[in-house]
Amino acid sequence: MDDVHLAVRRNAGDEVTVGPDEEEITRPRMRLTERAELLRKELAEIDAELGRLEAAEVVFGQWAEATDGGRRPSGIVEPERVAAGPGAGGMRLVPDRVEGMGLEALTSEYQRIMEIVAGADGPVMAKDVALALGRELTPGKVEPVRGQLRKLADRGWLKRTGSGRYLPR
Repeated sequence: MDDVHLAVRRNAGDEVTVGPDEEEITRPRMRLTERAELLRKELAEIDAELGRLEAAEVVFGQWAEATDGGRRPSGIVEPERVAAGPGAGGMRLVPDRVEGMGLEALTSEYQRIMEIVAGADGPVMAKDVALALGRELTPGKVEPVRGQLRKLADRGWLKRTGSGRYLPR
């Protein structure tokens, strides 16, 4: 830390006071306050990344358990290919919403999510929607729902609040 120097001041009554210079006290405090704020932001980013990695570990663990570490087939059946419809031939599962577009433009799962959000009394969180969909409240089940909500918001179907909750448009 910087050395603090004493300042000698003389007031109107010819009285002399000796003490640290105010700027030399506030400058290091301000530097440390700024650094603490940067560290808090970095910690929040690290916490978010940890959450994503924990969710990935859960999904990987489920896959490894179901496939004996990849040594046997998972039993996941490939879906039939369709010629038209959301997700086919490079089409987006969630199209950008334009005026007059109805929920029928979405897949049934996204339609269900939209119904849950629209039927709620206020803004909903991803865990609320996951619970309404009948999913467990584990990171591996909630994080995909969070991604679906974000996609719906990014494409104009939902409104995302600053606190990460979702409302119908």
